[in-house]
Amino acid sequence: MRKLIFGMNVTLDGYIAATGDDIGWGGGEGPDSSPSDELFQWWYEQMRASDLSLYGRKLWETMSSHWPTGDQQPDATPAEIEFARLWRDMPKVVFSSTIDKVDWNTRLVTGDAVAEIARLRAEDGGPMDIGGATLAGAAMRAGLIDEYALVTVPVLVGGGTPFFTALDSWVNLNLVETRTFPGGVVLTRYETRR
Repeated sequence: MRKLIFGMNVTLDGYIAATGDDIGWGGGEGPDSSPSDELFQWWYEQMRASDLSLYGRKLWETMSSHWPTGDQQPDATPAEIEFARLWRDMPKVVFSSTIDKVDWNTRLVTGDAVAEIARLRAEDGGPMDIGGATLAGAAMRAGLIDEYALVTVPVLVGGGTPFFTALDSWVNLNLVETRTFPGGVVLTRYETRR
């Protein structure tokens, strides 16, 4: 059975995007809100350790608007070049009923997302990561998420898209890691107690 990991940058007040899907607060040290080199490397290592990435439509659109050619940008750093190449090669599944085409080693699922995630999770293989609030929320409510990785940025946005969805019952978690990155960004990883 594969492990399913939900990890994203999150504001101190619990949002992955501010009102209007604004992610400009994203955890950076500079005015462009890009993450520190150390945090970027951590995200790279997370993706490298994963066998499959699961995306909701909005996150897919964000990632696919930059990373397919991220290594070809004139100002791309060596880390960004590596990330772009890894992202293109990484097997991906996008769950959406509103888009009709995906590319870059990606498969589109338009049917029951929870059933497909459960099927993928039951297979043999390495970890899968899941991203996107709506998709992860459905997996969360179905009890499919094994680990949560919150990269908390010290900013308050007051509303938007929450990291955690409303649940019918609580989920008990074990803290497995904490780590501080430049700029006061804090990683906390939790495993689901089963």
